Amino acid sequence: MTNSASMWLIRIGTPFALLAAGLTVTAVPAAADDPVMHDVTYTLYTDTPFFSEIYYRDFEPANFADYSHNPYLFSPNVEADLGPDKPWVLTVRLANPEHWAMVLGSSGRSPNPPNFHCTLAVDGAVVVTNSGAKGALCSLRNW
Repeated sequence: MTNSASMWLIRIGTPFALLAAGLTVTAVPAAADDPVMHDVTYTLYTDTPFFSEIYYRDFEPANFADYSHNPYLFSPNVEADLGPDKPWVLTVRLANPEHWAMVLGSSGRSPNPPNFHCTLAVDGAVVVTNSGAKGALCSLRNW
């Protein structure tokens, strides 16, 4: 057998030998198919001690229609004691913080508003700050 004939058998025969042995090559989905998750850190505090209502977003709806039909499902509510030395801090993971990251602190109908301050950071970089006497909203999206 000549050298070129041997090479031809190796090139043609190898795939058939692998198939016969049950060794098939399958495509593996690329990791790029998974969304890039971002660390989103919410911080709220007040100038004077206050028991506050806080709403935030800790996961994303599949689409805006799901959100608009039941926004409170996607916006948990907690109550927390806040103050100048007592911030409320939470870090969540979101794929699209530019659409869904949001934190809101409110004093409701209190006659003594405590002056709220909020900060929203994405992957360690502060991207939004806000303050207000009766409440503060930090979000990348205009609601």
